Amino acid sequence: MRIVTVTEPGGPDNLVIAEAPRPEAGPGEIVVRVVAAGVNRADLLQRQGFYPPPPDTSEVIGLEVSGTVDAIGAGVTGWTVGDPCVALLAGGGYAEYVAVPAGQVIPPPDGVDLVTAAGLIEVAATVVSNFDHVHLAAGETVLIHGGTGGIGTFAIQYAKAIGARVLATAGSAEKLAVCRELGADVALDYHEDWAAGVSAATDGRGVDVILDVIGAKYLESNVAALATDGRLVVIGLQGGRKGTLDLNRLLSKRATVTATSLRFRPADQKAAICRAVVERAWPLVASGRITPARKSRFPLERVAEAHRQLESGQNIGKVILTL
Repeated sequence: MRIVTVTEPGGPDNLVIAEAPRPEAGPGEIVVRVVAAGVNRADLLQRQGFYPPPPDTSEVIGLEVSGTVDAIGAGVTGWTVGDPCVALLAGGGYAEYVAVPAGQVIPPPDGVDLVTAAGLIEVAATVVSNFDHVHLAAGETVLIHGGTGGIGTFAIQYAKAIGARVLATAGSAEKLAVCRELGADVALDYHEDWAAGVSAATDGRGVDVILDVIGAKYLESNVAALATDGRLVVIGLQGGRKGTLDLNRLLSKRATVTATSLRFRPADQKAAICRAVVERAWPLVASGRITPARKSRFPLERVAEAHRQLESGQNIGKVILTL
């Protein structure tokens, strides 16, 4: 089968097409014949050598795919060869076939084509699991950084669907307009003093929850923007790994700072998250309450161009590789 491999850690031009043996379905596994693979910022980090896969995981980049069931391992029930599916991976997605624990393989949402579906499973799993983690509830206010990225576009709509008030940040007039179109009540330009904008939009109270893909660069401002009993969940490090935290401010607000990673969770936790996606997120997609993000499509042979598109910061929504 064809795969994408990295000649050495570095830039997008180090991604090349190579050949590898097709995987077989071990006990409890499904082999997926890949139709499309989502491109995520974690993929860029892995290409650069900063985000190695978990032990005993494929070195091939790629955290989500769509396709059809190609082979079924011992002990797996409920699937037939040829069934359409999407899969949440710890690695291996930039390939024509990938073996996946069966609990991380689910049907695509009703009415969504497989190429579009390839960009949904990772963001849906991320958003559902993290909003569950910080107990976002109806009537609360949430701030979503990176509102026009793959995660942000899904998170805005999911938060609105569960009854939250949504503030989002983005970096251009076009992107701010997209945030509003998706349902954000307030859209803030991150080139300006967005923390002041949060204060103004909440009459000085702050927000109950922050979903943050930036990390260190925003840490102090995020804590300042939290309401009493507020919860900050960090899910990305685009703005660095090490920041300064004012513990007195955290104490005075009884606030929580937490961080999660989906990729390194054990298989049973990933399976539970995938079930939650099927039960709670897919019906919202099927009904139209959540619209899949815009997508930029690239054939597998143009994988370097796909990475450059995501790195540019100009992309809105998801970048998808097609096979």
